[in-house]
Amino acid sequence: MKNLLQAGKLLLLDMAATLFFLVLYLLTHNVTLSVVLGMALGLAQIGWQFARSKPIDIMQWMSLFLVLGAGTVTLITNDPRFVMIKPSVIYVIVGIVMLKRGWMNRYLPPVAIELVPDIAIIVGYAWAALMFFSAALNVIVALNFDVATWSAAMSIYGIVSKAVMFLISYAAMRTIAVARRRRAAARADDVAVIPG
Repeated sequence: MKNLLQAGKLLLLDMAATLFFLVLYLLTHNVTLSVVLGMALGLAQIGWQFARSKPIDIMQWMSLFLVLGAGTVTLITNDPRFVMIKPSVIYVIVGIVMLKRGWMNRYLPPVAIELVPDIAIIVGYAWAALMFFSAALNVIVALNFDVATWSAAMSIYGIVSKAVMFLISYAAMRTIAVARRRRAAARADDVAVIPG
């Protein structure tokens, strides 16, 4: 359970600026305020890492780049349609980054990297597929519904789909890791019983 909470914490920290923007936008409907404060949070997170001399992972840099880039364009255009389509661009970029083999290793405990590195790669690709699907779904909803419907539908979908994928990923890797560890222990016991 400790590893699940640690992975969830890292994922939430990587997505904090984006989630903060979304929540603030849904509460205030103020694009400028939400964008500026979301960008400030993203910069503050990276600044805090620098100040503590902590390494900054590729997903953290990507998250900052997306928050700053998308935020800047939103401020320039002040176009609600852009705000609605912007998550699709983000999903595609995140999906592309998630196609990098081994990106999940940052979120995994050492025992998972040892026992299920192949499953972690498959799960990483499943996450990428979810991002591409989410991008397509967001475009469909953004082009066919009003801002209120879009924000409610995509907010609920975004949170639920990522939570479900996270739980499925964790359960699959843990189940397979436990089974592999048991098989390895059984083989070791068999070898110890065979007279040499």
